[in-house]
Amino acid sequence: MTELVFLKLGGSLITDKTRPFTPRLELLNGLARQLGNSLAQYPDMRLVLGHGSGSFGHTPAAQHHTREGVHSREDWQGFSEVWWQASALNRIVMGTLHEAGLPAVAQPPLASVTARDGRVSAWDLGPVRSALQAGLLPVVYGDVVFDEVRGGTILSTEDLFAHLARALQPARILLAGLEAAVWADFPARRRPAELLTRATFDEIQAGIGAASGADVTGGMLSKVSQMLDLVEQVPGLTVTIFSGEGAGALERALRGEPVGTRIA
Repeated sequence: MTELVFLKLGGSLITDKTRPFTPRLELLNGLARQLGNSLAQYPDMRLVLGHGSGSFGHTPAAQHHTREGVHSREDWQGFSEVWWQASALNRIVMGTLHEAGLPAVAQPPLASVTARDGRVSAWDLGPVRSALQAGLLPVVYGDVVFDEVRGGTILSTEDLFAHLARALQPARILLAGLEAAVWADFPARRRPAELLTRATFDEIQAGIGAASGADVTGGMLSKVSQMLDLVEQVPGLTVTIFSGEGAGALERALRGEPVGTRIA
């Protein structure tokens, strides 16, 4: 049976979030090769790929407070700069995918998504559906969008995946970052949570912590909370949060092997 999977390559994974505008090119190339190997092994798998903006988009976004709203001339100049940097990283990602021989096609959110008070309100999903049907690899990413309430804002990859998941009903969402799991005692990192449900999240959320480095979209705590909401809304959906740094980690996750933290 054909399986639909969403995969995010986190900004903390593909960039150095402590150094502005710094991609991790060797790691990106390795991830692209793993992705190619997995799709060759499982040709019936349909995949939507997303990536964060890391130290590219988050750096000017933090400076201009773009996620909170865009109104003044200076705000709009910042909006444009965030777009430029997010798209610059996307071009780097697309280049690595192209070099790996993957049929990837970018789906820039600014050109197709409208938000209302920080949430997707309209998105023509025809191009995403057509790309999947054609056997292509659609790629979305955290980006600025126009917002009916805030003027402009930023939508994270998780924000985009949440809307896509409700429409397309994937079986799995894989979130690859730096952390090996969701930690119940961050930053000590002694107590990984293998399975998170609504009940267990309530018990450990105080210890999960926020992001390190530049991040204007909430970090780990926000990510986990959003994914818990989503698994309650999409029947049969599971979410896995894991580290994409280890050798073969991405391939293991795509095969469905237990890695990191599972949210169900």
